[in-house]
Order: sequence, then C-alpha cells, then structure tokens
Amino acid sequence: MKIKAAVCRAPNTPLDIETLDLEEPRDTEILVRVVATGICHTDIVVRDGLLPTPQPVVLGHEGAGVVERIGKAVSKVAVGDHVVMTFNSCGQCPSCLEQASSYCYEFFPRNFFATRADGSSALSRDGEPVHGNFFGQSSFASHALCHERNIVKVSQQVPLEFLGPLACGVQTGAGAVINALGVTADKSFAVFGAGSVGLSAVMAARVVGATTIVAVDVNPDRLDFARTIGATHVIDSREGSASEQLVELTGGGLHYALDTTGLAPVIREAVLSLAPRGTCGVLGASPQGSEIVLDEVHFMSGGRRLIGIVEGESNPDVFIPELVELYRQGRFPFDKMVKFYAFDDINEAIHDSETGKTIKPILRIN
Repeated sequence: MKIKAAVCRAPNTPLDIETLDLEEPRDTEILVRVVATGICHTDIVVRDGLLPTPQPVVLGHEGAGVVERIGKAVSKVAVGDHVVMTFNSCGQCPSCLEQASSYCYEFFPRNFFATRADGSSALSRDGEPVHGNFFGQSSFASHALCHERNIVKVSQQVPLEFLGPLACGVQTGAGAVINALGVTADKSFAVFGAGSVGLSAVMAARVVGATTIVAVDVNPDRLDFARTIGATHVIDSREGSASEQLVELTGGGLHYALDTTGLAPVIREAVLSLAPRGTCGVLGASPQGSEIVLDEVHFMSGGRRLIGIVEGESNPDVFIPELVELYRQGRFPFDKMVKFYAFDDINEAIHDSETGKTIKPILRIN
C-alpha cells in the first residue's frame, strides 16, 4: 500500500514528507493507522547520526492509532482496537521472561537497527529500500507495522491523539518514579531536568504521595510549569549548587533523585544531594564512552545507590493502561505538556522541541 511518511535521508537535515510503499503485514505483524505520534529526544539524536541507525529511515516511536489489519498469528489485538506502540523486545531472553523487557538482551537491535529481525524492511520508494521498524514501528507515517511485543490496547474512553507519548517519554519519567525507584509517600524526591520526562516524573511523584517534590532546571518557564503539576519546590541551578540547596531544604539530603540530562556534572550533583541510603536513578542518554565521576567517600560511606533506568522499568501492557486511567481520573495531567502540530509541520515541531519552545510536541497524522 502507499503511505505518507517523514524520511530522514542525511544527518542534521530536515525530514522529507514522501510517499512510500509499505508491505502487507506478515503473519506476526499488525498494521496500524497512525492517528498521532509524539516527538522524542531520541528521534532527534538518531536524525543527527549520533546513534548507528542506518539512513534513509522513517523514525517515530510514540505512535498511537487504530488497528487496521492483523497477521494470522496475531491474537493480542483485533481490527478496530485503539492502541499505543511502545518499545520492542525479543520476548525470549532472561529479562523478557522475567517481565523486564526494557532490559531485553536485544534491546538495541530490536529498536535502533531499523530492520526486521531478519534484516529486511517493509518500506521502500520506487524499489529503493527505506529503513523501517524503528522501535518496532517507525510511526512518523500514516501507517505503521508493529508487533505483539510492542503494541498495547488502550481505552476508547480517552482521546487517542494524546496517548502516544505514554509509549516512551512519559512512561520513562513516570515509571522511573513508580517502578524503578519505588518512591513512596512521605519521601523526598528531586528530578534534574524539567523536560517532558522530568515533568512526567514530577507528576508521578505527586501521584505516589511524595511530600517534597523538587524540579531542578535552568529554564524559569519550565520551573514555573513544574509548580503547576506537583512540584513543591523548584531550583534554578544557575543560582548556586543544587546539591547544597537540596541538602539544606531537606535537612540532610534526598531519599530519591533522578537525572534526565545524561550530563556527568549534573549526575554528580544529583548523587551529592542524597541522604544516607538515598538512591539516584540515571535515564538520560550520553554519548558512548561517557564517564561519571563521584565522590567515592561520600557515595560509599552513606550507603548511597546509583542505578540506570530504561523505559521506566515498565511492563507496558500493565503500566500504560495504568497511566491512562490516572489521566482519566485527572491525577496525571500529562496533556498539559502537549502541543499539537500538523504532520507536514514535523520539522517545525522538532525545532520547537530542540529549542525548548514546546515541552512535548505531538504530530496529528490521520
């Protein structure tokens, strides 16, 4: 079938809206008509060639849509279901078998190599192959093929066009708080970086009842916004050491900290802000080979912990519907971060995301 897609053909260049050919779904594949898809920082990093995803390629990994066709081996969803497409996984490695698919042993090839497992792509233009299957979907397109491992059925009682970001960015921030760190009521929590991931973490900390919720950033508008969704305090890190301010604020340090920036100096500040036995999670991506330098005596003597987190340690089939229900109840207002763009304005949406003008762009596609 003919589809409309945004194609990345060279690093650091605008995406081109093109007409491509999409193969029919194989026995294990699902054809989704994409209603809307979020733009994530990972899409931008891959566009710029900072990860080894081959080009030309159709990116997009926060797709929400309606199932149009299913392969004969598919039983998880049916035609007409409202769905969100999330990260892909193999389903067979030790992590997947223990319901920890965000740490799939094949996470990188299944999500970043932009081919099916057999090396093929379902996308082409006039016979020229175009890489697809990015995060098991390539949802910067009018239609996408995905798999049972990365499709999640969602309620039809909420607007589908809002739900794509739950597949990655929102799931990552909220899941880091609820699943990975296990923040509980009456505890203190701070997030370093108030983008869509960090702000999702703020909302999740409010959901679980943390009493001290701090957003740390250098953007005053983001800090002001953080207050409206649950932050009890904000810190502009340009105005002095964030760790010193946090230790003073909490009377000894944080129970939990989360870094979303991937910047080594910021991670060090986050760890220095911890109370004894406190835990810091790291989920911001850094260039390969980056190193984190800590004060070893401070880290060891207080029994502090530093953990890496991918996709919020979520089981998407369970966690995404939970977030949808929290949103429906008005307890998780992630829609306040969203701005919609027409699909043809994808490059404007990416620019607004890069410059911080928009917290979470979503493309309306169908």
